[in-house]
Amino acid sequence: MDRSSRKKKKSKKWLKIIASIIGVIILAIVGYSVYLYQNLASTVDSMHEERTPSSKRETEFDLSKGDPISFLLMGVDERTGDRGRADSLIVVTLNPNTDSMNMLSIPRDTYVEIEGRGMDKVNHSYAFGGTDLTLTTVEKFLDIPIDYYVKVNMESFKDIVDTLGGVTVNNTKAFSYEGKNFNEGSITLNGESALAYARVREIDSDFGRQDRQREVIRAIIEKGASPAVVTKIDDLLAVAGGNIKTNMTFKEMQSVQANYADARHNNNQTMIKGTGQKINGIYYYVVPEEERQAVISTLKTNLELN
Repeated sequence: MDRSSRKKKKSKKWLKIIASIIGVIILAIVGYSVYLYQNLASTVDSMHEERTPSSKRETEFDLSKGDPISFLLMGVDERTGDRGRADSLIVVTLNPNTDSMNMLSIPRDTYVEIEGRGMDKVNHSYAFGGTDLTLTTVEKFLDIPIDYYVKVNMESFKDIVDTLGGVTVNNTKAFSYEGKNFNEGSITLNGESALAYARVREIDSDFGRQDRQREVIRAIIEKGASPAVVTKIDDLLAVAGGNIKTNMTFKEMQSVQANYADARHNNNQTMIKGTGQKINGIYYYVVPEEERQAVISTLKTNLELN
């Protein structure tokens, strides 16, 4: 065998080795993807709760076509033997046609009508009737359908942030709280700090608290969309399984990821405006009717509803 033939044979040998290595890597990736898929599907099943479609939806939306949709993010402080209250309520509208995500906070003391209970604070709706009554109350107040909800136990909030490796927020006001210092500007928070940052309202008001909550949620969404998070999927699933509830199915989550992901890049954050008033000696946040109607108009525009 001449020298040229030996070189060709050697080259073919190395090509086979390289091809084998690539094949093993591909099989490993595929195998891990299947593993993740199965774990994710199983976790979503444990998170899933049934809910009939909103009665305010006149026509059914189609996720595969990217029809605008709405979510209610609920931060609930639940403890053993106590249903708790929904102290954080944020309505999110996603519109892939305009590549926009709008987040509207409803202060927990907002004076609203609760079915069967009369006028009361919006966060009491959860204590009175759980998720269903909270959804009904928000839908009536804002006159829009809430298509999906995501309910998070606030005690698990810090675990989610820690699993992500911390989140970076833009803090507009320097302050100290519970022995922690929060500088003005871009700061990185671990789970415990993020929970304190999102809960504090003594330093300003419920307005500032809502701003901080939206900022932390935005940071979690951004960090969660990072490719690096794939290595933490198992840990995230373990945290999510027992602490997050939603009426979204696994298939619906996949559709939202595929057709709505770009909307998060154009994020508008607002809070419904009102004034603090005492009614029968109890503090409420009262929203003027003209403000409520203006917000309703904006939300319906976001959702492309007539």
